[in-house]
Amino acid sequence: MSALRQTDDVRASTARAYPAPAAPARAPRPRLKVVRAPGLARSRVPFVLTCIAILGGALLSALLLNTSMASIAFERYELSNDMGRLEQDRKDLVAELDQRSSPDRLAAAARELGMVEANGTGWLRLADGSVQGSPAPAGG
Repeated sequence: MSALRQTDDVRASTARAYPAPAAPARAPRPRLKVVRAPGLARSRVPFVLTCIAILGGALLSALLLNTSMASIAFERYELSNDMGRLEQDRKDLVAELDQRSSPDRLAAAARELGMVEANGTGWLRLADGSVQGSPAPAGG
């Protein structure tokens, strides 16, 4: 028993030697507020409709762009064909002009119109008014 007494004495002496800590000051309780009921969960329909609208707009713009490019390519093809045809016509006309402007063809065309060849050629010198060469009247 004496051991028990000593432990009780030790406890009592330590209790007296160290004062008990003061109780912590309690924080004031927060005021309670009235809150609204939680709102209904938002519907995903507007988001889905917006996504579908964006996707539809993108597909429609791609379709319009593709159609526009195809029509431009067709127009370019048609213009290229027209240009090739016109280039061939120009070459044909240049060849015909070269053929008609040959000296033999010019002489034949002049005879058909009633023209005759000159017997001689002459030049008039403007500085002094003299005639050079041997001009002669055309024979008919």
